[in-house]
Amino acid sequence: MEFLIKAGQLILSLSILVTLHELGHFLPARLFGTRVERFFLFFDWRFALWKRKIGDTLFGIGWIPLGGYVKIAGMIDESMDREQMAQPPQPWEFRSKPAWQRLIIMVGGVTVNLLLGMLIYIAVLFTWGRDYLPLENAAYGLHPAAVLKEQGLADGDRVTAVEGHAVRSIEELGKAILINGARRLTIERQGRTLDVTLSDDVADRVLARNEKTLFTPCVPFFVDTLLPTGTAIASELRKGDQLIAVNGTPTPWFAQFRDAVGELKGRTATLGVLRGADTLQVAVQVSDEGLIGVGNRPPDAYFTLAKERYGLLASIPAGIAYGMETLGGYVRSLKLLFSASGVKQMGGFGSIGSLFSPSWDWQVFWNMTAFLSIVLAFMNILPIPALDGGHVVFLLYEMVFRRTPNQRVLEVAQTVGMVLLLGLILFANGNDVVRWITGQL
Repeated sequence: MEFLIKAGQLILSLSILVTLHELGHFLPARLFGTRVERFFLFFDWRFALWKRKIGDTLFGIGWIPLGGYVKIAGMIDESMDREQMAQPPQPWEFRSKPAWQRLIIMVGGVTVNLLLGMLIYIAVLFTWGRDYLPLENAAYGLHPAAVLKEQGLADGDRVTAVEGHAVRSIEELGKAILINGARRLTIERQGRTLDVTLSDDVADRVLARNEKTLFTPCVPFFVDTLLPTGTAIASELRKGDQLIAVNGTPTPWFAQFRDAVGELKGRTATLGVLRGADTLQVAVQVSDEGLIGVGNRPPDAYFTLAKERYGLLASIPAGIAYGMETLGGYVRSLKLLFSASGVKQMGGFGSIGSLFSPSWDWQVFWNMTAFLSIVLAFMNILPIPALDGGHVVFLLYEMVFRRTPNQRVLEVAQTVGMVLLLGLILFANGNDVVRWITGQL
């Protein structure tokens, strides 16, 4: 069921983004009198789920949910319609329009996606605001990833300063290290103030180990829920019990307990349990997924989140700033791909889908859709043949040198770009398959 919920959110999100992206090409094309022959959500190789011709345009929904397209008459695109291009230019064709009109048509999709991402962020901030955990409110300190523990951090450390960076929250702390190059941290440990210097290759090590999160807040583990489908419900555990050890190893924090139990898949674990003034030993069968079906108390039982709320007018600049911050962070994160570990972390639709909530959460859905919209805008404007940015490069060449690029050059560039993109898609989704098989997705 979790898979279906995530898949449903991914397909809905992509449907919105692809439709509006292609509409960004379609509307200026029609405005300038350019004929659009096809407008499809998803790809319709061999057949379509639905199609209907309205005016000169065939609208439809394909069966392969990997994107969508518009076919603009007189344009060299993925259709590679050489027969049409061999005919004399017609006044309604893309190639007959002035270069400035063709440029507007080509950047329309990217423009829509960029504006859409910011518009969604404005709506999200107005509707839900933004909640985050300030570093100073992490009362029990932080649980660092294994790579960071090897660098000198420990469970329960409180980060009080990051050299060269203003960091408010745990999320910003992780970005400062992974994306912005922060390497020197000031921490508080058991009443002492220490400086920890991370290695220059810490980001690469994080990628190599496939660490999902750099920091989580340390919290104790008090049983709040016993899931009816979990193994713990058949044990002696009770609501209100504090779980403090696994097989004799102290686990005072929830993350430590989770990691310890996760290593005992399919085996029986002996849990140290504090019930009132009594310390008990309770045997619990661990599932093949490394779970026992017990829920902790909600976060607000352990710390106070900062809640930012916005009125309509205040949400507009805040949403735009959030969108630009997201774009900047994504662009800076691309440097992580230029390493062996970074390339291995490239993901396709499976990785994207895993970022959605396992239950249908509209706030998470719209946040993810805004993020993907901004990513789609940036990726499409890259100067790669077969992408919008590749077409823009040739148009700019034509506008500067007042000379149309040779059609054969355009066809070859389109073919090369399509091969590169297809190879990249196959590689990224192949990584997902490997991670799925190894249980890392």
